Amino acid sequence: MPNKTRHTMKTMRFHASVEPLANRAMTVCLLRVLKPLIALAVLTCATACSVTGTPSQGAQAGDIAQLTRQANEWDKAIVRKDRGAIETNMADDFRQIDGDADIETKASFVTGVLLPKLTINPYTVEDFDVRLYGDVALLSGRTQMTGSYDGKPFASHYRYIDIYVRSNGVWKIASVQITKVPK
Repeated sequence: MPNKTRHTMKTMRFHASVEPLANRAMTVCLLRVLKPLIALAVLTCATACSVTGTPSQGAQAGDIAQLTRQANEWDKAIVRKDRGAIETNMADDFRQIDGDADIETKASFVTGVLLPKLTINPYTVEDFDVRLYGDVALLSGRTQMTGSYDGKPFASHYRYIDIYVRSNGVWKIASVQITKVPK
């Protein structure tokens, strides 16, 4: 066997026998450095959570009740075409994605709802649910809406999700996604 090949094989055997030791030493070294950092991160998180805390069940129940009232009032305002009440509930950057995947802004949504040729009959929401995530709330449900457009009756059955965001203590609807329920 040529001398160079023997040397290469010897070096490879050396590296193969030393490599596990080196890896173990590096792991021990990393753990010594990382353990205090991990402990600090856990302590920081625990401190932050205890200071900010999670909302109590009472606070969550209050938010859910407020959002439920607000959603019901918004639905009624849409039926009676109350521009002020509709707009007050909406964030300025409101967006709706309707059942045809069209996007509505706050202005186009309000304009569409207030069209004189549109009449929406009072409706109820079924399967209503509120989920809270801090200052964001997801309100979902199912609605069978009826009415008329330009004198022609319509019926629309859909599921929706409304996204409300709390800013300066006030909940506003920021986004709506509607999915048509097949007939």
